[in-house]
Amino acid sequence: MALGTFIKRIFTWWNGQTFGTQLFTWRRGEKVGEDDEGNVYYRNADDSRRWVIFNGESEASRVSPDWHGWLHRTWDEPPSEKPLPRQPWEREHMPNLTGTAEAYAPAGSIRHQDPADRRDYEAWTPE
Repeated sequence: MALGTFIKRIFTWWNGQTFGTQLFTWRRGEKVGEDDEGNVYYRNADDSRRWVIFNGESEASRVSPDWHGWLHRTWDEPPSEKPLPRQPWEREHMPNLTGTAEAYAPAGSIRHQDPADRRDYEAWTPE
């Protein structure tokens, strides 16, 4: 393991699990399931704690609604044991895309126009 990766795992939680989380998961964690993105879900023996180890960036919007409900105790059975029924009108879960190239931008937004072509905007200039 590179020194930079080692230091990140000691001091940062957003770069994957820390050594403390890894040790707690190894000692007390019971694997419950895994989602489509490779995130792994755990609970302890008496089910008083539930947590997720992210596969990659730790971003809460990457947790699907099924697993979110289990993590927050909306239902007792994890989706790996009792999947939620799907409606035909439901879309697939998508993480928050804000700040990425795939983020939603409505027609007419600055992102869809060249600023030089905007005729409804006049830049302020000090006198």
